[in-house]
Amino acid sequence: MAHWSLTGFVVLMLAALPWLMWRLYRWARNMPKGAYLFMAFFLLISLFPIPTESFKQLDEAKQEQRKNKATPDGGDDDDSDQEPGSRNQL
Repeated sequence: MAHWSLTGFVVLMLAALPWLMWRLYRWARNMPKGAYLFMAFFLLISLFPIPTESFKQLDEAKQEQRKNKATPDGGDDDDSDQEPGSRNQL
């Protein structure tokens, strides 16, 4: 019986979604042109996925930040050309 409530919810959403979208369209149509284009632009941005390379770089940066927090001196033992008390500045 649990699938009936889910099925009812899906049918209700499919019936209500076009009406809600039409109301949003009518509301947006009365806005200034700049705001209407702004909303359309952000809709288009949401259609394009974020490249996996960006996710990989973000994960690497998070891991590096965790590693730097774990070591008391800030990590990077291979930077022997710096003074012992100085830190890397970005």
